[in-house]
Amino acid sequence: MPNAKDPGAAFTAITQIGTELAVLIYFRREILSIVRNWTAFNILRKRNLNSEARADNKMGWMIIIGSIPIFCLGFLFQDSIKTTFRSLTLVALMLIIFGLILGLADYVGDNQKGSRDLNVKEALMLGFAQSLALIPGVSRSGATIAAGRLLGFNRSAATKFSFFLAIPAVLGSGLYQLYQVISDPTTEVYSLGETFIATTIAFAVGYAVIAWLMKYISKKSFQPFVIYRLILGSAILIAVATNFLN
Repeated sequence: MPNAKDPGAAFTAITQIGTELAVLIYFRREILSIVRNWTAFNILRKRNLNSEARADNKMGWMIIIGSIPIFCLGFLFQDSIKTTFRSLTLVALMLIIFGLILGLADYVGDNQKGSRDLNVKEALMLGFAQSLALIPGVSRSGATIAAGRLLGFNRSAATKFSFFLAIPAVLGSGLYQLYQVISDPTTEVYSLGETFIATTIAFAVGYAVIAWLMKYISKKSFQPFVIYRLILGSAILIAVATNFLN
């Protein structure tokens, strides 16, 4: 039944709260600095900030601007996300296609720009790239990193901004789905106990992966992730074609 709602949509959104908590804790100093200086400049109207503080203020605005596309598109296509898009064939194809895109972007991308070079136009472009993750099988960070590499950002800057950009969208989506589950018992989702355990695991694994990834990309490419996506996507297509999965 292609139009049946998949409880995995809400389950995924809620468990990703754990991943974003890992991001918040790992980058806590930078995130707190961005929030503090953005607030000082825009709410408290302190204009005598140093260059570091102004850079934080700018990054705060880039995160806000870059989050606009996914909030708008997520609201417009929320029903499709829970129904039509929940197709194993579509997931497999997106794994393969965006694996190839990530590999190509990382290969041809320049390393000229750092996170401070980000402008409004680029923030919006990265925001639209992140929006592609509304389609299951498209990696949120992978799509954003690929776009960042094509725009000339180095691996570290593209990866870090992809994490920062995901915070409002993922936390917003996860908390909204959690509210729906708690307030409406008829909402289709797995049990709260299973969801809590999965969210806790997502936090632990997410933190370890972030710590490893930030060190890894400083010296090496994204090739292993490309290979992983190609293998997984191909395996799912074969499983669906042979009726091992439906």
